Amino acid sequence: MSTESSPGTPAANRPSVCVCVNVRRAARAITRVYDQALAPVDLKVTQFSALANIMHSGPLNISRLAKILQLDRTTLVRNLKALEASGFIENGASSDPRERTVQVTSSGRTIVERAMPCWKNAQKRVEAELGRENVRQLGLLAVTLEKLSGDGSAGDGHQQTPLARVGK
Repeated sequence: MSTESSPGTPAANRPSVCVCVNVRRAARAITRVYDQALAPVDLKVTQFSALANIMHSGPLNISRLAKILQLDRTTLVRNLKALEASGFIENGASSDPRERTVQVTSSGRTIVERAMPCWKNAQKRVEAELGRENVRQLGLLAVTLEKLSGDGSAGDGHQQTPLARVGK
């Protein structure tokens, strides 16, 4: 992929000289791709990612889920409210009464099963457009940027589920 562009190329179609602007543009664009793919099941990629990770890992406390998804707790709690209102998650039993635990409901499992083919189609579409090696490199770049930011959880040995970080 070349970052060179001709002088006549509109500014919106050229990369910025600022790395942050380019990464934010890419994040918004990829989020739109996945949100559009998940629209038939009325989920956003952030919701799907949370549901799929809770379903995969079993009941999780908010701190653990925030770490898996690489989100701050405030953002995660805001995202979970819509899932709870839709009946896709519920509070689970917790050994620590100070910590909220969430689990997927039967309707949550059903929506994840319905959404999975949509998510897989988005994955295939992105891979077809970018190429398998570029998608792999993108994942490595994300980890590198997390380390650069001083995010201590990047590379902490935590085993990510296949869907972790999907809705970041």
